[in-house]
This record gives sequence, structure tokens and C-alpha cells, in this order.
Amino acid sequence: MNSAFFRRRTIRGLSTVLGATAVLAACSGPEPVTTLPAPSTTSSPDTTCPAPGIKLTAGEVDGAMGLRALGILLTNCGTGDYTANGYPVVRVLDASQQPLDVTIGNGSAPVSAPDSYDAPPQPVTVRPGEQVTARVLWRNTVTDSTVPATNGQYLEIAAAAGEPPQLVTPAGGIDLGNTGRLAVNAWAVRG
Repeated sequence: MNSAFFRRRTIRGLSTVLGATAVLAACSGPEPVTTLPAPSTTSSPDTTCPAPGIKLTAGEVDGAMGLRALGILLTNCGTGDYTANGYPVVRVLDASQQPLDVTIGNGSAPVSAPDSYDAPPQPVTVRPGEQVTARVLWRNTVTDSTVPATNGQYLEIAAAAGEPPQLVTPAGGIDLGNTGRLAVNAWAVRG
């Protein structure tokens, strides 16, 4: 074989490699810009202290194995003591903030087996700056494919019956499937 053959073959091979490299470089464009997602806002960004001196917020939804759990935090943002007693009053609202047809039960039993959150309600004194928690439970279960699934976007929560409700926005919403049940645990100091 002559050297001209090898030179042509080498030049052809190099031009193929260089051409492919140019095509890949043109397709890849500029380096991607890494942006961090905006912080999750799970409740109203309002920093005022609503009456009666408490602020209700929602934590992150924990969705292990189809059982959803959402922590609710009651913070005493007022200047005097507040007594939390019993169960929060919860309503599930749609994207238009209209109530959905959902059965709310006290304790885990309407949705799950009882656990450590099912201690009987006891009055808890919450001093200014202190917090207590409750929990909302539900399952994303579809038992009848002919019934549309219920998806709430907001929770309207009052610390107790007769207290003014506050609107919270759980990250990811409330995906109830079509069972239409939600359970609420009592206010307590939890570690």
C-alpha cells in the first residue's frame, strides 16, 4: 500500500472526527445554567400576626406508601399566652378556594391505624414565640374508577371551633383520590 492511500485515509478519518465534534459542539449550545428551585412556600407569606395572636402554617407533605401526612404548626406570635386544646378544624378547598366534599375525622382511625399522635387532646399553654403541632392524614386511594379523584389545593384551618380560620397552601396539594376522607390529630407539643 502506498503512502498516498494512508494520507487520504487519515485525512478522511480526521475530517470525520472533526466534523462530528463540530456538530456536537453546535448542538450542545452554551453551558446550562443551574438554578435552584424557589423555596417552598407552604403557607401565606404574610408576616403579620393574625387574631387571636396565633399563626398557622403547614409543613411538607410526607407521602410514604400512599399515606400522606402533613404537619400543621401553631405559633404564638402574640404577646400573651394562648391555650391550644383539642383538634384543629380543617376544611379542604379547591383551586378556587371553594370547599370540597370531604369527611374530616378526629384521630388517625378514619385513614390509618392509631399511632403515637393519637394521644387524647389535652390543653397546652403556648407562650409567645412557642409552637405546638397537629397532623393531617389522608390516602391517595382510588377505589372506583368512575368517580373523579378529589384534589384540594388549600386547607382552611382554625385552631379550634369558633376561632377565625387561616388559609394554608400545602406543597403538592391534597390528593385524596376518591375516598373523600381526611383525619386530624390533636394539638400537642411534639419533639
